[in-house]
Amino acid sequence: MLRVILIFMNEFVITATRTARAYAARVAESVTNFASFSSFAPSIDGINLLDTDRFADGEKEVVIRSSIRGKGVFLFANCARNEAGLSVDEAKIELYHAVDALKRAQAAQITIFEPYMSSSRSDRTTRRSSVGLWTHLKILSSLGARHFVTYQLHSDKSQAMIDPARCVIDDIPALTLLKERLCDVYIRDLEVLQNTVRNSWAFCSVDAGGEKLARRFANSFGVPLVVAHKQRDYAKVNTVECINILSAEPVEGKVLWIIDDMIDTAGSVEALIRALAPMKPAEVNLMAVHPVFSHPAEERLAKLVSEGLLRHIMVTDTICCTEMDKIPNLEVVPSAELSAKVIRTIACNASMAKLLDDFTAERYLKSPDLFNSA
Repeated sequence: MLRVILIFMNEFVITATRTARAYAARVAESVTNFASFSSFAPSIDGINLLDTDRFADGEKEVVIRSSIRGKGVFLFANCARNEAGLSVDEAKIELYHAVDALKRAQAAQITIFEPYMSSSRSDRTTRRSSVGLWTHLKILSSLGARHFVTYQLHSDKSQAMIDPARCVIDDIPALTLLKERLCDVYIRDLEVLQNTVRNSWAFCSVDAGGEKLARRFANSFGVPLVVAHKQRDYAKVNTVECINILSAEPVEGKVLWIIDDMIDTAGSVEALIRALAPMKPAEVNLMAVHPVFSHPAEERLAKLVSEGLLRHIMVTDTICCTEMDKIPNLEVVPSAELSAKVIRTIACNASMAKLLDDFTAERYLKSPDLFNSA
């Protein structure tokens, strides 16, 4: 069995489009730090394997500079805001060209690793609208991609758009990164969890749709849940008419952590935090996996912090954001090590169970090494 695994490990490469090279480099470094992979480091790191050539009329072509025949390929890409400054549409086109080039170069298997799959926001089927996620996955699978890895899709139903006869998808619950950081930095030991956190904390959803995420946090830490129901004016973009707060316990004096999968313009977050202020919580904090931060998110969040209405903001690095320093009290949790664990699991054909299991704060604080060894 060991011999088979070692052969497979010797036959995969980590590469990226221009949109995710820095992130992929951090992942490759983490992968080669695993003892079982260290001897294959030169062959695994293919960050600069792909070049993009452009014709005079604007057309592009992705070129592979060395042989990848018979190798598995983990291709990182980011079609949202990215380090190369490409637009969403241009980033997608470059990704499609990259998959086509890899397939023509006879890669054995192509795994697309999009930590933030921006197309997942367009996952609702109506009679007269396109469905961006379906289109994105359909194009990639038709070009030859057979495996997708993402972090925290916008909706659980998004995975149903994958045809399992053609390809598979692993949506990794990256909220676990935020839960671990809460334990490591803000709680630290079981006594604080049991005597302080469970008496004075609460987790809050941004809206009714986010109740499931917030409930997972509440269950993980054994604290109350606060649910916000917002009513929108759908005649206007990104507007909230009113918010109703539902809670089994008084909000006053509580340390609130608002949970969401992403922060876009921060309009809903701002409306919620201002609706909570008259209820006199001890402090309000914000956590999300994906820092989309479309304009004017930076200004809104900075203003809430300056007014004393928002204390901590915690996100991951699934999206490149060069202007994060404009937001005070922002903490960015790295995800490269988790990505490396995902690749190791796939490369060794091992079970994903440890990466998908529900997180329990009490169990983590008793034995954090159990989680770190996943």
